[in-house]
Amino acid sequence: MFSKIKSFFKWFFSTRWKRWIFIYTPILLLFFIGTSNFIVNKSAEGKLFNRVEDVPACATALVFGTSPNARYGENLFYKYRMEAVAQLWNAGKIKHIIVSGDNSRQNYDEASAMKKALTDFGIPDSVITLDYAGFRTLDSVVRCKWVFGQSNIILVSQEFQNERGIFIANHFGINAIGFNAKDVSTRYSIRTSFREYFARVKAVLDIYVLGTQPKFPGPPEPIKI
Repeated sequence: MFSKIKSFFKWFFSTRWKRWIFIYTPILLLFFIGTSNFIVNKSAEGKLFNRVEDVPACATALVFGTSPNARYGENLFYKYRMEAVAQLWNAGKIKHIIVSGDNSRQNYDEASAMKKALTDFGIPDSVITLDYAGFRTLDSVVRCKWVFGQSNIILVSQEFQNERGIFIANHFGINAIGFNAKDVSTRYSIRTSFREYFARVKAVLDIYVLGTQPKFPGPPEPIKI
């Protein structure tokens, strides 16, 4: 018995097996990362806008949450997203806004922070709906339809997240376009840029393999616009 186990481990850690692991696994991983990024990029073709005057009017904007503060001061991702929403509102492109963010801890509330920032821009609080369960991009997008009854939306975030959001929306039968907030320099956001590659892999796995659903898929609270 023990001799068989010893033989198995000897085979498992043989030179040939280690060569397969260290050579082919990274190749397959890189291939899957590249394929996932291609799929996400392709899904958003023709659905992203950089200039507010080019954005088709839509009743509802969905804003992806992030912390107002970064490690070394103001979070520019957050700042530019709030400015982008204000541009849409002032241009008459939207009638209602869903701010969707993480509120999993008592002292951390992305949605409320976004609402305050938008009201500071002069947007009436009566047109802002708070989604406290936007823990991930998938949660925010799917809850927009399942909870708030909105199937035609403008996503507001930086381009990388809008692309991923549109990919998810397409799968769940949501007609989504994206208004790209001003991007942040790579030097400032290198960690975010690196994480995005793996976030896209996770998104593809969630949709095509795992069938992931929002952590809190309901109950319905339809918005009347």
